[in-house]
Amino acid sequence: MTTQTAPTGKDVSVSQGGKSTQTTTAVTNGVTGADQPAPDRGRTSIADVVVVKVAGIAAREIPGVYDMGGGLSRTIGAVRDRVPGGRPNVGRGVKVEVGERQTAIDLDLVVEYGVPIADVARDVRENVISAVERITGLDVVEVNVTINDVHLPDDDTDAATDSRVE
Repeated sequence: MTTQTAPTGKDVSVSQGGKSTQTTTAVTNGVTGADQPAPDRGRTSIADVVVVKVAGIAAREIPGVYDMGGGLSRTIGAVRDRVPGGRPNVGRGVKVEVGERQTAIDLDLVVEYGVPIADVARDVRENVISAVERITGLDVVEVNVTINDVHLPDDDTDAATDSRVE
């Protein structure tokens, strides 16, 4: 009679006749202590603001995206950007819902005049999904893109004229 360890971690006695019987359990189910894999030793939570920032930066990387946010949000953001020591708000125009394993993202964009809006929206969606999933490990369920405005080339010259008049 010989004793072998089965893949389940249980000792099994095998008789010469080919009959096997279970005798003892050598290892309890699962490992503990230093042998336990790191992912099983705690929980990781990702705050909404992390997903907001990652999505905001990823959306702004796409050519054709001029700005993000609605009208009032952009106005407040422009004032905030002019304050010395103020940082630009990369999360402007981004709303998220974050669960334990999944997230949904809503984006409000202003696109440059002349760019194909459908192509910009598709590129933004793909870049945001890729960045959020790669950086956070969350599954992106959906990315809803709303185009709030189109930036016209004349808007820059009007803004420059207005600032010189004051």
